Amino acid sequence: MRAIAFLSLLVFAGYANAETTLEVGDDAPKFEATDDTGMTWKSADHVGKKIIVLYFYPADMTGGCTAQACAYRDKMETFTDAGVEVVGVSGDSAKNHQVFKKAHDLNFTLLADTDGEVAKKFGVPVALGEKTVKQTIKGTEMLLLRTATTKRWTFVIDRDGKIIYKDAQVNAKQDPEKIEKLLKSLS
Repeated sequence: MRAIAFLSLLVFAGYANAETTLEVGDDAPKFEATDDTGMTWKSADHVGKKIIVLYFYPADMTGGCTAQACAYRDKMETFTDAGVEVVGVSGDSAKNHQVFKKAHDLNFTLLADTDGEVAKKFGVPVALGEKTVKQTIKGTEMLLLRTATTKRWTFVIDRDGKIIYKDAQVNAKQDPEKIEKLLKSLS
């Protein structure tokens, strides 16, 4: 009995089990989150107008996350021309997202999922707890605090609100290229 209680405690200390498991063909859950400008971003205002690439990543200003974000930035014209909106989601604050976008000239929306609730709706594992990253950005040392850390997963939501792609084993650098090939195959 003690072993079961201990194992349960370990699950709560690490990445939480998701509330749901979404698969290709499922309806994407509706959600709201604060964007990098501090405004509320509502999925209901975007789904149906464009194809949405929704990618979850662990943290702003870290190696893999920066490589992934910059690769999306570099392909943004192609995505925009194809009627695609790219949205990144992490447990960083809107303030952290502003710094991240400015440091790397990112040209798409970043959402602050500081309590991990958006990640949970999509079945993405999330660990809660404060983590601070010290970064020097354009000569200024900054402390970036995040309160949730998600696994790196990517979803594509079509104009009907259906999940048409899910990747739970994302390679950060290759993710935007994979999505670009997927979107070309849909045309």
